Amino acid sequence: MDLHTAGHRRGVVAAPHHAAAEAGRAILAEGGNALEAMIAMAAAIAAVYPHMNHIGGDGFWLVRQPNGRVHALMGAGRAGADARIDRYRDDGHDEIPPRGPLAALTVPGAVAAWTLALDVAKPLGGRLPLAALLDAAIRHARDGYAVTPGQAHLTAGKLAELKDVPGFAATFLVDGKPPAAGAICRQPALAATLDHLATAGLEDFYRGDVGREIAADLQRIGSPVTRADLERTRAVLAEPLSLTIDAGTLYNTPPPTQGLASLIILALFARLRVADAEGFDHVHGLVEATKRAFRVRDRLITDPDRVPAPPEHYLDAKFLDAEVAKIDRRRAAKWPPSGNAGDTVWMGAADASGLVVSYIQSNYWEFGSGCVLPATGVLMQNRGASFSLDSDSLNALAPGRQPTPSIRPLRCCATAASWPMAPWAATASRRRKERYSPAMCSTARRSRRRSGGRAGSMAAPGARPSPACAWRMASTAT
Repeated sequence: MDLHTAGHRRGVVAAPHHAAAEAGRAILAEGGNALEAMIAMAAAIAAVYPHMNHIGGDGFWLVRQPNGRVHALMGAGRAGADARIDRYRDDGHDEIPPRGPLAALTVPGAVAAWTLALDVAKPLGGRLPLAALLDAAIRHARDGYAVTPGQAHLTAGKLAELKDVPGFAATFLVDGKPPAAGAICRQPALAATLDHLATAGLEDFYRGDVGREIAADLQRIGSPVTRADLERTRAVLAEPLSLTIDAGTLYNTPPPTQGLASLIILALFARLRVADAEGFDHVHGLVEATKRAFRVRDRLITDPDRVPAPPEHYLDAKFLDAEVAKIDRRRAAKWPPSGNAGDTVWMGAADASGLVVSYIQSNYWEFGSGCVLPATGVLMQNRGASFSLDSDSLNALAPGRQPTPSIRPLRCCATAASWPMAPWAATASRRRKERYSPAMCSTARRSRRRSGGRAGSMAAPGARPSPACAWRMASTAT
């Protein structure tokens, strides 16, 4: 089986772990569309790559329909009803703990986005049963998967802060110790949950038996998330942010994600007109554009209901021209003081109809809150750690608010007539020979080695050229 194929007529997928990519390939081979393939991949990646994501996290989709329309599917969980500043202050906290039950303060939104994606898939030719989409994930969680070097390294490195968190040791340690790379790890409770959802439907995760078990376990460990919070959770279909540069039209997700920052980086760098890759101007321009974009991010990106100004204002040519004029080739600006670390996975899928999906699924930090709910095997995210306990802050904690995800710039989606099969590689030029430099490819290879997953694209037979390096670049999660 070729893990690094150049592309196929029937479709192509990319993921940071070969098992997830294979799950998507199998769905395309069965006649499923790109949305169905991505649901299968999203479930599988949670089963085999839990240090980077899980079904207890959030998910954000960019979907390009065959008619060219681009939509954003926003699976962002909100803070629980008991997530109040005074609760944390009364417990003696000056900031939100990054691990443990008080870090598990937002509802998982990923499965809600799977639900919406399934609804969107049907009028676009989706026809496969949910059981088929979840089958690979169920098998990997039940029968076991080989621990990647990345998971082994992160488990050892974060052991001190995770070993006493409810459910973590029982799920991810072996005899109280981090597993070695290659060890077989199983998540039987997760397998049972996915198997139940395959029959009962994804809505059950929030409003059925699974939701009830999740709520009971969260209450037992002291999380601020309640059953009512789960029952209210739904993903939303949103208009993406967009921007046109010479390479094509770029798209990314709106707040609360950092999609705006990604677009600003690319817009500013395009305005610098750097002619040669990998030189000083190339690196300096990208770094300085990132600093300018992050300053916008830090004063703007928050819960969509609280964004202080329209994001589109910061994509206006007048604003961008003024910002690029502030980039000094002779001097490096200071990094913005704020910002949180975060980890995630990116995956992509495209089918022969022209339906294309770019997807991120994340628990925020490695292993999220560390809390694994015993009845369901759900690993809860800690995205709520990005909230502030300062009531005057832009991202002040309050029940029902959405935190700011840590979403990386690679997640942009670009459409250009010259490249219909891989429209999310946002920095591609119109001439194929300029799309990827050797350094870009080597960066992706180094990142794959760090992640420990055999990343690559796999698809059904029937060749249609699509740059192999593009799919390798997609697998940059660590």
